[in-house]
Amino acid sequence: MPADPYIFGIRHHGPGSAHSLLQALEQLRPDILLVEGPPDAAEVLPLVNHPQMDPPVALLIYVPDDPRLAVYYPFARFSPEWQALSYGLTQHIPVRFMDLPQAHQMAIEQARQAPAEAETDAAETPTNAPPETEQAPAEAESTAATDDPTAALADDDDPRRDPLGVLARAAGYSDGERWWEHMVEQRRDSTDLFVAIQEAMTAVRAETPPPANPLEAEREAQREAWMRQAIRQAQREGFERIAVVCGAWHGPALATMPPVKEDTKQLKGLPKAKVKATWVPWTYDRLSMRSGYGAGIESPGWYRHLFQSAQAGLNHTDVIIHWMTHVARLLRSEHLDASSAHIIEAVRLAETLAALRDSPLPGLPEMNEAARAIFCFDSDAPMRLIHEQLIVGNELGSVPEDTPLVPLQGDLQREQRRLRLKPEANWRDLDLDLRKENDRDRSYLLHRLQLIDVPWGELRGSDRAKGTFWEKWRIQWLPELAIKLIEAGVWGNTIYEAAGHRVRVEADGITNLPALSRLIHRVLLAHLPDAIPDLTLRLQNQAALTTDVGQMMQALPDLASILRYGDVRKTDTEAVGHVVDSLVTRICIGLPGACSSLDDDAASEMFKSLIACNQVITMLQQPEQHAAWQGVLQRLADQTGLHGLLAGRCIRLLFDQHALDAAEVARRMGLECSPANPPEHAASWIEGFLVSSGEILVHDHVLWQVIDSWVMSLTPSVFEQLLPLLRRTFSTFAAPVRRRLGERVRTAAEAGPTVTAHHTEQSTLDHERAARVLPVVARLLGIESTPLPQKEAHDPTRPA
Repeated sequence: MPADPYIFGIRHHGPGSAHSLLQALEQLRPDILLVEGPPDAAEVLPLVNHPQMDPPVALLIYVPDDPRLAVYYPFARFSPEWQALSYGLTQHIPVRFMDLPQAHQMAIEQARQAPAEAETDAAETPTNAPPETEQAPAEAESTAATDDPTAALADDDDPRRDPLGVLARAAGYSDGERWWEHMVEQRRDSTDLFVAIQEAMTAVRAETPPPANPLEAEREAQREAWMRQAIRQAQREGFERIAVVCGAWHGPALATMPPVKEDTKQLKGLPKAKVKATWVPWTYDRLSMRSGYGAGIESPGWYRHLFQSAQAGLNHTDVIIHWMTHVARLLRSEHLDASSAHIIEAVRLAETLAALRDSPLPGLPEMNEAARAIFCFDSDAPMRLIHEQLIVGNELGSVPEDTPLVPLQGDLQREQRRLRLKPEANWRDLDLDLRKENDRDRSYLLHRLQLIDVPWGELRGSDRAKGTFWEKWRIQWLPELAIKLIEAGVWGNTIYEAAGHRVRVEADGITNLPALSRLIHRVLLAHLPDAIPDLTLRLQNQAALTTDVGQMMQALPDLASILRYGDVRKTDTEAVGHVVDSLVTRICIGLPGACSSLDDDAASEMFKSLIACNQVITMLQQPEQHAAWQGVLQRLADQTGLHGLLAGRCIRLLFDQHALDAAEVARRMGLECSPANPPEHAASWIEGFLVSSGEILVHDHVLWQVIDSWVMSLTPSVFEQLLPLLRRTFSTFAAPVRRRLGERVRTAAEAGPTVTAHHTEQSTLDHERAARVLPVVARLLGIESTPLPQKEAHDPTRPA
């Protein structure tokens, strides 16, 4: 007769289960170990005991032809399955995964999804579009973890979703997790534990109706049939002490074996797909229930503490003391008060709360209440810190260098080592000086990863205070980026090659000039010189075919930024310069026609483009472009029927560029805002002239004089008509700016009408004193080499 297997029903990611399982395995000394997991990962299973393997990690099973179809099997060091695998490999006994292979499960999933995907592709996918890369990867947890009700603590009342909830409610607990923690995780004696779990799950399964979804019922039946077949195979091979580690829910189905032919029939004709397996780093945050993980736990960091304490043989009091010490150390690192007295009082309070609730050991709720009362003084902010850093934790695991990787993953790891950019679970900020080679290469890498949809970092802008050659990044490594890397492997074997290929394909599908210019801007930031000629040719062709002046104006800022930052990144931008020259010329020719007969919404959009183009042309400092731009502004200012918003801004730009004097501006302002024009036109004109000019109006005496003289020239009746229009424009200024403008008007009014009408910069300027400063200023700016004036003797009659 074949030997009966020893069934160890565990809770996924349960530290008490892990500790008890190790004790049971030490007593049993099995000669083979069968663990619930994917047999597809047999080749990478020996890496579990590699010295460089550091949980939390996850087994990743994916379809190479469609990496979005992938499944994660996360493991922490306190996971019972991980401890079982490590024990078996250390004892040099056969260790096998025994769940239904993902090769079959994914093939079944592909067959179910194929009809729906075919309809979607036919309806939505353009014929020239690149392969789909913008959708999130299909991330799934371990099928064992997902379907195991000992871990999935759902909120609904379905017994199949939470069988432990039935036992917990019968015992007077609010949820299954609290019951499992008090009855199992806090146990130090594993005698008869797994027998009791088996009996409890047998009773629960007997009272649980079959799944309402026939597909779910069939899948569970196939999985348990495969597990039983794996046990039979071990029995046929002559193993006598067969240890089976599985989710507690599956234990009764494996203990009672049906006839072989039933399981064979259940598994007959299963489809099969080609899959690959590898290990990827994981985080405690992704193990938590808040991340959406089906087998998630509320407190990975707390469970790690319980497991480490059990392994170290700490007594109950020491477990509490060590935890409160961690809390105190964390708060001190954030410059918050946490003394030894706080630790002592928190330990006493936690033990008292546990005693009042008839618990053998303070659990996490008691620990949290004690920490909130003693350390945090009932404040939420320190408790959020404790939750993020200790209860959940921020560890990012690591995998050995020998782990099978797609070429793109290997290239990224080499770049990370070369640039000293270690992936971390917590975000951190990077200030990159693009003048330094290492920082510039870091910037290239982060930009290239963004181009292939692997957003390791987020660009948070450049530090203008330090110069345009600085970039500020926030980087954070997330486990799902491993799938995105595998997806991006279709574009090339290196980050550089993949980014270049991806942008070429993307550029071929772009027919919008602004979108193409934004893409080229990103390509230059990523330093992909091999892709630049193709993209530049595409840009030139697209620019030649574009007749929409609005699109040209929207494309201009990105192209100008390329010219501006090219020298910092050592990029050749000559071809882009030719495109910019052509666009500026064509904009100047077509802008008057594009500004005709615009409604308010279109005028508002054109207003933004007009300001952006003016900034670009001013930044480029090309005399020919500047002269052409002033000419088109002059034509727009003289154009009949131009929307008031645009007309006012054109006059303002010409005035700022000294193409119009104050008298001419005042004359035009009087004409545009006269009673002969509709109030709406006058309001738009004033808004276009003064928008975003509050601070400038405070300090620019000439502009102030123009507005002041025009207002003083109005008759009382006209002023009353225009007052609401002026109030609407001035209301857009910040409150401190409006207050300073009001103080200036009041001061001028108190000084008398003469001062109000002629309050200019020249009336208070001491030309003699100013002339003495000019040589120093010129020398500081490097404008000219002017000898400093000789120091004069102090004149007591001269004002200080």
